[in-house]
Amino acid sequence: MLSEDPIKHLVEQLAKLPGIGERTALRLVLHMLSSERDSVPTLAAALMEAAERVHECSCCHMLTALDVLCSTCISISRDRSVVCVVATVQDLMALEATNDYKGLYHVLHGTLGPMEGIGPKELRIASFLSRITDSNREIKEVIIATPPNVEGEATALYLAGQMSGLKVNITRIASGVPVGGDLQFADRLTLSRALHLRQRF
Repeated sequence: MLSEDPIKHLVEQLAKLPGIGERTALRLVLHMLSSERDSVPTLAAALMEAAERVHECSCCHMLTALDVLCSTCISISRDRSVVCVVATVQDLMALEATNDYKGLYHVLHGTLGPMEGIGPKELRIASFLSRITDSNREIKEVIIATPPNVEGEATALYLAGQMSGLKVNITRIASGVPVGGDLQFADRLTLSRALHLRQRF
């Protein structure tokens, strides 16, 4: 069904995306229609292809266009004894960009937030617990890499509690003063974590 005002309709749809307000959406639409009109069909086709082909990996829940498992899960070069639990796909991509981590992942697709009605059932926690208790797997370490905020800490504590009693080493990513940051601008919680997680120099 065609809308009466296609520009307004497109702006409304783009403004629903996170981080894009109505003004930014309008600027994008006007730019596409004035100077990038030839690329609009290509963009539309790319969006449709992604919507039709991309799905969650059946093991780690990363987004993938492969049949069942993502490229990380099927890779023979990854260390299958280590699983890093992240809240979002963006977090996974950030860790991959470091080129330092060579293990597997598990994406929760969020963090616990009781006030928003987000409990364990709304996240990919059950599949994670099944994954690490599967006798056919040799997972020796679980790295909890949820965000260092209230929700992320609550999620990390919940996961650690669910794994208590299992023969797996549970670690948490360090947090503290960022590289290049000044102590005077760090908040008290960040400084406290930095002190508690200090390492031998």
